[in-house]
Amino acid sequence: MFAFGTGFGVISSLVAAGGAVMTIPFMTWCNVKLHDAIGTSSAIGLPIAIAGTAGYIATGWNQTVLPPYSLGYIYLPAMFGVVIASILTAPLGARLAHKTPVMLLRRLFAVLLYILATKMLLTVI
Repeated sequence: MFAFGTGFGVISSLVAAGGAVMTIPFMTWCNVKLHDAIGTSSAIGLPIAIAGTAGYIATGWNQTVLPPYSLGYIYLPAMFGVVIASILTAPLGARLAHKTPVMLLRRLFAVLLYILATKMLLTVI
């Protein structure tokens, strides 16, 4: 499990995707109920985000061509905006996930993964 967690964290940081993109499918493959996988993925997203943030700060620390209010490659105003929006909307998302039927959640998550994969592919091309 440590190897999977480390691998998911590294890949999440490199592709700028949340850990949920990989941890939810992995946990459901390991027979964890979807609602439990979503909740657990939210909890383990924090250390993945902290590690990724530390990496972006460290690698961009000596860069001189960054906008004001940047800490390495982290643009602080945007980071605080994302943090505030996440704190305000997380309870709503949790309630919505628990009220949504599992089959619909699976389909919505699959659509989200296809959209993210398409975006990544178009970025590479």
